[in-house]
Amino acid sequence: MQNTLAQEPLDTAERTFIDQVIANRSGRPGALLGILEAVQEHSPRKYLSMDTLRYIGAKTGVPLSRIYSVATFYALFNLEPQGEHTICICRGTACHTRGSRNLLESLKLELGLDDSGDLNDADKTAISTPDGKFTVRTVACFGQCALAPVVEIDHRISGHVNERVLQREVSVLEEEAE
Repeated sequence: MQNTLAQEPLDTAERTFIDQVIANRSGRPGALLGILEAVQEHSPRKYLSMDTLRYIGAKTGVPLSRIYSVATFYALFNLEPQGEHTICICRGTACHTRGSRNLLESLKLELGLDDSGDLNDADKTAISTPDGKFTVRTVACFGQCALAPVVEIDHRISGHVNERVLQREVSVLEEEAE
């Protein structure tokens, strides 16, 4: 997987937006989480660049190491640009025993993703299609074990997903993109 944490200078509009978010959330419980979430959501590719994290640290006085640890701890946050559509497959024990690995393998084949990222055993990873249309992510657990295997497609949780259902969902997204 390519490292996109390289320097991406923030433009004036981005800095202004971040300043407003920080002003609105400062001093509130969970302020850092709220700031990171709002800034990521505002990003066209739904991720937090290192420059963004550094800027937030400088403006809030929170050490970059703490901001980075929060951003990497929560599955919600992305440090890599995301595709137009995200498909997140749970790799928790219940989902694994009910076929999430097969879902992941068939999805990778369908989207033409290679194994260089070795998504098979990772609890939290992401890989995007070269055209930027899809990002396939894995998480350790969604906490929806009774619905295993669980897949999140564009922030919508689906339970008891099988390969046919997942292929149909991806086809719908591909058709919408055309």
